[in-house]
Amino acid sequence: MPSITPCLWFDTQAEEAAQFYISVFGKGKIIGIERYGEGSPSGQPAGSVMTVVFELDGQRFTGLNGGPMFTFSEAVSFEIPCADQAEVDHYWSALTEGGEESQCGWLKDKFGLSWQVVPNRLIELMQDPDRAKAQRVMDAMMQMKKIDVAELERAAL
Repeated sequence: MPSITPCLWFDTQAEEAAQFYISVFGKGKIIGIERYGEGSPSGQPAGSVMTVVFELDGQRFTGLNGGPMFTFSEAVSFEIPCADQAEVDHYWSALTEGGEESQCGWLKDKFGLSWQVVPNRLIELMQDPDRAKAQRVMDAMMQMKKIDVAELERAAL
């Protein structure tokens, strides 16, 4: 099976976004940049960035500068599984800078792309065979913006 590469449509910020995501995740690189030629049907200026192919921790993405007609929505998001609260705090802080917090670990970054910052412990607690415990954890999570692992642990007691 071929690998799947998400293509992210930006107005004009694909290269800026790629550099930002690489700085946030730390393990990444720009693979290649293609530029628009003269007389592009998109109306983008000749020489401006058309696509940026980049990698984040081995996952390839394409950023496309296609103009303002399409924007991101919460219908598509990227989930970041986090080992601990420190990872949650890192990704939450970096990705909400210039963006906006939402509920239950969801956020939008400064480019409007939605992310879910999910501690592994949340999943473990919600899968607990004690359904009352799992429900208390769910109820606590529903009150949060950024997920607080210690608060989830307290709710599980």
